[in-house]
Amino acid sequence: MATRSPRRSGQVGRPGYDLESLLAIAVGVFNQRGYDGTSMDHLSQRLGISKSSIYHHVPGKAELLRLAVDRALDALFAVTEEPETTSGPAIERLEHLVRRSVIILSENLPYVTLLLRLRGNTTVERRAIARRREFDRFVSELVREASEEGALRPDLDPDLTAKLIFGTVNSLIEWYRPSRQVTADELANTLVTLAFDGLRTRPSR
Repeated sequence: MATRSPRRSGQVGRPGYDLESLLAIAVGVFNQRGYDGTSMDHLSQRLGISKSSIYHHVPGKAELLRLAVDRALDALFAVTEEPETTSGPAIERLEHLVRRSVIILSENLPYVTLLLRLRGNTTVERRAIARRREFDRFVSELVREASEEGALRPDLDPDLTAKLIFGTVNSLIEWYRPSRQVTADELANTLVTLAFDGLRTRPSR
């Protein structure tokens, strides 16, 4: 049975399934079957409740998708407003953004996985993809600032560099699973070290 979590809908639903636990299970089904391949019948069967019980919380699966991808996107955009991302040398702001993005991915792995696998077939998906592109532009601008400040190697294209950095971050969804052996902090520190030791300009001798 699903674990109870704090309610988010403000409604009293069937015992064992508030909106939070329903959303968590729905995201698992979306990731397993694909959003297009998931019907309300599939969700009903996995949850062991009727479709009408699901409709008590949400009008349909599109709302579940919206809630899921917004959770991932809101967490990422919150990082862009943190003091460490908004002030100081651009290279340090970029490192902080990358490190925190890895941690957010780890903490919200099913939700970020769903976000990164969207195909853009629905209004909710297209809206989420547009927000992802907005985040990508923020990253590219930080890379460009760091390059202009002389902190990054001048032979590296800022847009390509941004894509490669976050391509690496995003690839974590394919293999990383949180564990005691590799914590999110360790993963973030390793990725930042690998990326930025190669990106930084070297002092001339």
